[in-house]
Amino acid sequence: MKTKINDAIKQVLQQFGDKYFIDDVVNKNKVIQDLDGYDAPLLEAFISNETIKKNFTINIADNIIMQTNKLIELFEADEYWQDSYTKYSKKIGLTAGGKFIDESTDVVLDFPYKDTVLKASMSKEDTDKDDLRPDEPFLNEVIAKEEIDVLLDKKILVNAKKYDENGVHEVDSFSEDDNLIMKGNNLLALHTLKEKYAGKVKLIYIDPPFNTGNADGFNYNDDFKTSTWLTFMKNRLEVAKELLSEDGLIFVQIDVSRANSKIKGTTMEPYLHILLDEVMGRQNFIGVLHWKKKRQPSYLSRIATIMESILVYGKNEKNVDKLSIENTSDETKRVDNASNPISEMFIKKGILYRGNESNTIIKKGKYTNRSMTTEFLDDVHIKEFRVQNDFKVKANFRTTQSEITRFCNEKLLYITNSNSFRRFASEEEKGQPKSITDLLLDWGQNQDATEELIALFGEKTFSTPKPERLLFNIIKSCTNEADLILDFFMGSSTTQAVAHKMNRRYIGIEQMDYINTVSVPRLQKVIEGEQGGISKDVDWKGGGSFVYVELMEKNRSFLTTIQNAETTSELQDVFKFMLEKAEIDFRVELDAVKETLFEKSLNDQKKTLIKIIDKNQLYYNYSEIDDNNVRDLIDYNDYSFNKSFYNEGDE
Repeated sequence: MKTKINDAIKQVLQQFGDKYFIDDVVNKNKVIQDLDGYDAPLLEAFISNETIKKNFTINIADNIIMQTNKLIELFEADEYWQDSYTKYSKKIGLTAGGKFIDESTDVVLDFPYKDTVLKASMSKEDTDKDDLRPDEPFLNEVIAKEEIDVLLDKKILVNAKKYDENGVHEVDSFSEDDNLIMKGNNLLALHTLKEKYAGKVKLIYIDPPFNTGNADGFNYNDDFKTSTWLTFMKNRLEVAKELLSEDGLIFVQIDVSRANSKIKGTTMEPYLHILLDEVMGRQNFIGVLHWKKKRQPSYLSRIATIMESILVYGKNEKNVDKLSIENTSDETKRVDNASNPISEMFIKKGILYRGNESNTIIKKGKYTNRSMTTEFLDDVHIKEFRVQNDFKVKANFRTTQSEITRFCNEKLLYITNSNSFRRFASEEEKGQPKSITDLLLDWGQNQDATEELIALFGEKTFSTPKPERLLFNIIKSCTNEADLILDFFMGSSTTQAVAHKMNRRYIGIEQMDYINTVSVPRLQKVIEGEQGGISKDVDWKGGGSFVYVELMEKNRSFLTTIQNAETTSELQDVFKFMLEKAEIDFRVELDAVKETLFEKSLNDQKKTLIKIIDKNQLYYNYSEIDDNNVRDLIDYNDYSFNKSFYNEGDE
C-alpha cells in the first residue's frame, strides 16, 4: 500500500543501507525489534522526518516523545505492508507464523531464569557438603540490578606470585605481556578481567561441565537443571564475547551422547548451539568440529559414540580468516605389550581373574568404559569367558561371544587400567574403505590426555583432561605467536600448557583447589622443560613465566568454616565473628536468628548460618581496597600489585 507515511518510513530506513531491507523489501521485524529496544539512531532518524514527527510524536513539557507503540502497531499491520515479504520466496528454510526464522525475532531459545545472573559456584565444596547447600539466588537483571553490580564488580587480587625458571617469587606489579592464572569463581573473574582485556583475546577455548548429572563422578559440580545450566552458560558467554577481539574466535566443547548420563533426555549440545546463536549472533557461526575422543566405542551402547563436538563462533565472522583445520593423527604412540607382560589369567565361575582370586578383572555386572593400557588379555583363558546379557543396565551388548572369541584368536583384545575390554582394528578392517570415524578429527584421545598427566605426576590426577594435541591443533588453526588465549574452565591446564609451549600469551581461570596441586604444578613442569605432549613437535626447551593470583575471599571463607565445624561451641564462635565481619543477607531477621539458632540441631544450625550469609559477597571488591578494615588484611606486595593491575599506580 503506497501512502505518504509509507514513503516517509522507507526514506528514513534507506538512510541505514541494507540494515532494514531484504532484497529491497522492508524487513519489518527488524524495525520492530529496534523500535522496541529504543534504538537511538533509528528514533532520531524518525523524529527528524516531518511526516513521521507529525503523526507519531507528542509534546510533553516541551519534550518531543516518540510514540513507538503506534509505529510498532503500524509495522505489525499485515494489510499495510503486503509487500514486506513474498510468501513464495525463492528461499527455502524453516518458518514460524509464515515468516522465515532468520527474518523473525519471534523464534528464540527461552528458558526459566533467562533474565537473571547466577554466580553458580563450580566447587562442590561451596555447593554440596553433607547436604549443606548455600541458597544461591537467581538475580533478576532489572529488579536486582544493584546487587548484580556489586556481585560483578572487579575484585581484590591476593597471593600474587610469579613462576619462572628460577622458581616462585612474590610480585608487586603486572604487565599485560604476563601470562595470568587466576583462582576464583570464573564468572566473577571474567568480570574482573573485562575492563583490562576487553577486545584483546584472539582465542577462547572452553570445555565446560556437560551437565551429565554425574555429580559424584567429577571433581567439579556437573549436576544442574537444564534451565540453570543455560543461565550458567549464558552469563559466562556474554562477558566472554566482550573479551574477544574483532577477529577472535570461541571454541566450545560439548558431549553429543547421553550414553553415560544419569539425566534422561538429550545432550546439552542442541541447547548450547541455539544459545550461542543468540549470544554470538547466528551470522557469526563458523562451524562444528567433530573430535574423536576415544579409539574404540563401548561394548555397552545402543549407538556407539566416540566423538564430541566443538562449536566454533567468531566475534565478527567477516574478520575471521580461513582456519587451517587438518585431520592429522598422532601415530607416534602405539601400545607396546612386549614391554609390559601380564601375569596369568584364569576363569572361575564366569569371573575373569589375574594371578589370583583376590585380583578380579571382569565379573558379571561390572562392564565399564574407561581408558587404554598396555596389557593384552591372555587369549587362551579369555576365550572361556561368556558374555551374558542380563546385567541390570538399560543397554544391549553390541558384540557377540563369537566375536569376542575371534578377537582373542587374533590377539586384538587388551585390558584397561579399570579392567574393561578394548581392542585394536583387525588387518581386514585396516584394509577396508574409510569409515565414518575416519571423518572425525584424530587429534589425540582422552587416553592420551590421561597418559600425559600420569607421565607428569605418576598417577591420574584429573578426571577429564584433554590431550595436548587437540589444543595444539585448535591454537595452530587461528592464532599466531604472542596472541592472547583464554580458558576459563582451566581444569588440568592443558590449554595453558600448550599455549605456553607455542609461545602464545594466555589466561587461565579455575576455582577448584586442584589448581594448586595439578594445574599450576603442571605449568611449572612446562617451564622446567618437560617433554610430554607436544613438546618434541615444537622443540620445547623450557622457559617462560606466568603470574598467579587469587580473588580475595570474603564470605566464602565463612562458608568453609561453617561446613567444617564439629560442635555447637565452634559455631557460636563463628557466628560471633560473622556478626562483626561477614556480610549478612539484608532479608534476614537477625534478632529472630539470634533467639532460636542454638536451640536447633548442629546440622540445622549450619544450614541457618549458611542461609543468612550474603552469597553475592563471597569476595572483596576492588572498590573496598582502601577501606580501613580491608587495607589491614592486604600485604604491601598485593596492594601494589592491585594498583598496577588496575592501572592506578601505587599510593
